[in-house]
Parts: sequence; structure tokens; C-alpha cells
Amino acid sequence: MRRNLSSSAKAVVFLALCACVPALEQQEPREADKNTPETFGQPGAGESAANKSWREFFTDPVLVALIDTALTNNQELNIALQEIYIANTEVLARSGEYLPNLGVGVGAEIEKPGRYTSKGAYEEGHTIEPGKRFPDPLPNFFFGFRASWEVDIWKRLRNATKAASLRYFASVEGRNFMATSLIAEIATTYYELLSLDNQLEVLKQNIALQQNGLELVRLEKQSARVTELAVKRFEAEVFKNQSHQFEIQQQIVEAENRLNFLVGRFPQHIERNATGFVDLKPAPLGVGVPTDLLQNRPDVRQAELNLQAAKLDVDVARALFYPSLSIDASLGYDAYNLKRLITTPESIVYNLSGNILAPLLNRRAIKAQYFAANAKQMQAVVQYEKTVLEAYAEAANQLAMIDNLTNSVSLRTQQVGALTESIEISTTLFTSARADYLEVLTTRRDALESQMELIETKKKQLTAAVNVYQALGGGWREAFPEPPKQN
Repeated sequence: MRRNLSSSAKAVVFLALCACVPALEQQEPREADKNTPETFGQPGAGESAANKSWREFFTDPVLVALIDTALTNNQELNIALQEIYIANTEVLARSGEYLPNLGVGVGAEIEKPGRYTSKGAYEEGHTIEPGKRFPDPLPNFFFGFRASWEVDIWKRLRNATKAASLRYFASVEGRNFMATSLIAEIATTYYELLSLDNQLEVLKQNIALQQNGLELVRLEKQSARVTELAVKRFEAEVFKNQSHQFEIQQQIVEAENRLNFLVGRFPQHIERNATGFVDLKPAPLGVGVPTDLLQNRPDVRQAELNLQAAKLDVDVARALFYPSLSIDASLGYDAYNLKRLITTPESIVYNLSGNILAPLLNRRAIKAQYFAANAKQMQAVVQYEKTVLEAYAEAANQLAMIDNLTNSVSLRTQQVGALTESIEISTTLFTSARADYLEVLTTRRDALESQMELIETKKKQLTAAVNVYQALGGGWREAFPEPPKQN
């Protein structure tokens, strides 16, 4: 009967503790809006280009080699890799919290109780063995096992482990997003380097052409058909372009060094072939549908995983208001003399206890943690929606840009052709005294500018294709080996 009463009393106490959980204000945030427009507002069919690995998307062997090296040596990526390992250790730590703890140990102590204490009075009036009093002071030795276990009845510890696991996968997606940005930056810088090489070559050709024009003007001056003013104007144009040549050479050095930094090595020359740059065609781009962004973009996937983890954090914080059940046990040997320490069964000791504990007073810290978890969950919802919105806007902008730049390249090519023909016409007219030197000078200047602008527009077109690939979520597939496994 006593056992039944004891069990009933425990049940009453447990229910009373549960009843002490406060009626918290409902601050549950709304669910994230995952709706996206049906299209990007651009004609696009077929599978999204993001499903291609970067090795399939980029075909230039020099560019492929640079990216391949960067994925191994880039410092930022290696820092992100360590973040993944750190997140993995957090999962291991959390998973160990809801498992029983078992330890083994030895201990020794000496105690001298006062004579007029209850323990001292007991030792004074009793003996350990017949005719043998308690040692003074009294030593004590212990050897055995101790175990403790918090029973996860409200899933607080398991939810904390799940949240840590989600953040681990979010860190993997964070590294994937960094990889897409790195690959896009390398490709963009590489195309910039090729465009600078072409601009330098065009400038050298125009300098040679202008020097020939300068000699022609000098001959015309000797025949008194032009004045010294024409000669000086042509000389000034040659000097200006020669000065511009050194500026482009400096830009080439800086672009090479920026590429080397991204690749993770010291400055060095990058072997490349810049011929045919203007004739390069952007890789074919399948657009897919906007909902593909939710699966293809690592930043969107990372935001979604963080959102799921934030929801679990709310459950973890709420569980702190409920009673916790812990079980403690020990088994070993305990004796006042080392010779008798392992005497069986006289020196064997064991203990088994269970405790139920719930917060009753001054729960402000727990309430603050709960409300903070709710606010962070709402923050994660907004962050997810913001990430999706940014992803859609980036993809739509880049798709529109690549269409407009394709048309622009076509028109600038025609402009270069027309101005190139006009150089020969103006020179012929000048030698036949049917045009003055200013028309020749202006025509050659316009032709040079049009060639430079064509190269710049081509670079923008190729860069836009890279940006579309990145905006659609391409670049992270096959970029890395499998992430570290959770043990």
C-alpha cells in the first residue's frame, strides 16, 4: 500500500509541475511564402542551365584549369570548409547530450569530524570491527562507475540535435554558394583579361596606322598642302594612344594578379589565347522556371535550412518550461582501507535515484529565451523570403541583359565594319585633296573607339552569360567531394 501511495504522490507532483507552465502569448510567426512567378518574363525553354556542372558550362581549357585550382586552393573556400567541420562537431555534441553518460573513476578522502557532531559522536561510541575503533582521521577510498541520464521526454535534446544538423547542412550550402560566386568571379575576371589583351592589340594596330598617317601628313606638309598644325595634331594623337597603351598594360597586370589571388597562388603570368575573342559565343542557356531556384540556388537552400532550424529552436525553448526527469546511478567499491577496497560483498556500494525538476520562480531568463527564439524564427522567415526575391530579381535582370547585349554586339560589329571602310575612304580623299586632315583624324579616332567599345560589349555579353548561370543556381555541382559525414 505504501508503494502505491508513493507512486500516486509522484504522479500528483509531476502533474502539478506541468501545470506550472505559464500560458505564453502566442507569437508564432507566419509560414514563409514560397510562391514565385510562373516565368522570368523572358522566353526560355528547356532544362535550366544550372543543372549543368561548371565543367560542362565552361569549355575554355585555361579557364577550366583556373577554376579547378581555385576550388582546391582558394582561402575563402578553405575557411568555409572549416566552418562545416565546426558545424559537424556541434551535431556530435548535441547528439551526445540525450544519451546516458557513464564514467569510471577512483577517489580518496580524509575526514575528521568534530567530536560533538552527530557523526563524531557516532564514531566515538562505536567500533568498525570488534575491538577496533574508527581511525582518526577517517580515510575513505572509492572505485567504481557513475552514470547519469536526462530522459528526453519533451524532445528538447533531440530537437536541439536536429537543429544543429540542419545548420550543418546549411553550412554546406553556404560553401556551395561561395563556390558559385568564386567560379563566376574567376570567369568574369578571365573574360576581362581577354578583352584587355584584345584592346591592347587593337591599340597597337591603330598606333601603327596613325604613325603611317603621320608620315603621310609630313609629306603633305613638304608639298605645302597642309600646315604644321596638321602634323602636330597627328603627333598628339599618336602620343595619346601610346600613353593609353601603358594604362591597358597595367590593367592586364592587375587582372592577372586578381586571378592568381582567387586561384590561391602568388602573382605569375597566365598563359592564354586571346585571338577570336570577339567571335566567342556565350554558352547556350536553358532558363527553366522560377521554382527551380528553390532547389538550384545554394543561398535559397541555406536560408530554408536555417528557417527549419529556427522552428526547432522555438520548440527547444518552449520545452524549458516543462519538468525535466533525470536518473543517476553508481556502482563500485567503497572502503576506509585500501586492503578492503575490493572486498566483496562487504565493500560494494550502489545507488539509483530519479529526480523531477521544473522551474517555479524567476523564469524570466527562460521566457526571454523563448521570445528571442520566436523573434529569430520570424527573422529567418523574412530572410528566406528576401533571399528568394533577390534570386528571382537577379535571374530576371541578367536574362534581360544578355538579350540586350546580344543585339548590341550585332550593331557594334556593323559599326566597326562601316568605320573601318571609312578610314580607307578618308585617306584616299585626303591624298586627292578632297578632304582635310581633321576628317582623317576624326575618322580614325571614331574607328578606334568603336573597336574598343565592341570588345567591351563582347566582354559584357560573356559576363552576362556567366551571371545568368550563377543567378539560376549553377556552378556548385561537382565542385567538391562529399561533405564530412556526421558520426
